[in-house]
Amino acid sequence: MKTIKKVFKILGIVILLLVVGVYILFATMTAPKSDKKVIESFKEAPIKPILEHKAYKNFSYRVLSIISDNSLPTLVFVHGTIGSCLDFSRYMMDQDLVKKYNMISYDRVGYNYEDTNPVQESIAFERDLLDNLISETSGDSIILAGYSYGGPIALASQKKVSNLVLLAPAVYSKVEPMPWMLNVYKWKLTRWLVPDIWKEASKEKMSHPKDLKNFENNWKANTNNIISIHGDADWIVPYSNSEYLLNHFPQERFNLITLKDAGHDLIWSQFSEIKQQLLNL
Repeated sequence: MKTIKKVFKILGIVILLLVVGVYILFATMTAPKSDKKVIESFKEAPIKPILEHKAYKNFSYRVLSIISDNSLPTLVFVHGTIGSCLDFSRYMMDQDLVKKYNMISYDRVGYNYEDTNPVQESIAFERDLLDNLISETSGDSIILAGYSYGGPIALASQKKVSNLVLLAPAVYSKVEPMPWMLNVYKWKLTRWLVPDIWKEASKEKMSHPKDLKNFENNWKANTNNIISIHGDADWIVPYSNSEYLLNHFPQERFNLITLKDAGHDLIWSQFSEIKQQLLNL
């Protein structure tokens, strides 16, 4: 009996250590990276990145740029929830894309490294910050690429751009799922377990359906040419979001590209397909 108890005790300790180890690894891997680590991740890039800290109103945010030729159009990426400027690092290091575009990616407020500001839970705020960033960008030709929650931010912009690329955009409140794991943040007894960056993401996620209602009936006010790239196996941001847009825009200005069996991780898992669509522009 004593031997069995000892075995169970050791097993319990091992399981506890594994759980703690996985939690620490998860929190570390998903936390925003320091400026030094961001630059280090581009050591194999064909062009050295520029990392700046810009200001909008009373907020500071981080901007990552690849500038190969000032005469080229600029591709501006907007990340989702959760996300960072590094979400698009593979695109920004691609030798074919850097020949065609200058590229910019930025950390939205609340997602910067050691950010003391909370997420703003406002598409309008995010749109205005993006518009301000665009207005500071040199060159006449701008292409916006918004992923997930970054999709409605880019779509809400009233700036006239060369093209608007939506990547699995979350634009329709009625089909916005609320994952069960959000309860870990909602419950006060378990909220302390949630890493800080995921607390910000949880707040933003929960505010999204209500905030979307301020925009979704007016998406057609955007007069840009739009491409929406969406996986039909996406359950985090359902494919019906892009179908909703398909019914709101004229065919000559809206193109829906369906990626068969692709999920919400398409900006990574379907890199080649998305890269080709960007080159086609």
